[in-house]
Amino acid sequence: MTLAPPPSGPVPTGVRLRLAAQPPHGRQARRIDGAWWPRSHDLMAELTALLGGLPRDWGHISSVVVNGGGWSDSPGRMFVAGQVVRLRRAESPRAADSVCLLAPGLGRWDLLVVSPDAGAAEAGELMAAGV
Repeated sequence: MTLAPPPSGPVPTGVRLRLAAQPPHGRQARRIDGAWWPRSHDLMAELTALLGGLPRDWGHISSVVVNGGGWSDSPGRMFVAGQVVRLRRAESPRAADSVCLLAPGLGRWDLLVVSPDAGAAEAGELMAAGV
């Protein structure tokens, strides 16, 4: 399975992330901006890797909202790359597992979360369909 790097540069080794091409400025953002296939259900460890693998032009992610019940318990805040990131959970059974990343003044990005339990073929299909 090949995961496409973000438009602004390569994804660090180990982060299984596929980002959609972003619309030109002045146009409405996509509903799903990409797909992420974490390696485990340990939210703290996986978010650290994810946030470190995002394009630099996304800026500092100050808040993360995760939807889905498959994650381990986590505190309301975490320290990543010298900055505090707020964590919230949303439990919507009608919405797909997802993560919403917020950067003040820069935007919001929504990523489909592929279960860490998915096999490579299934994850590849889900990631391709998600973007």
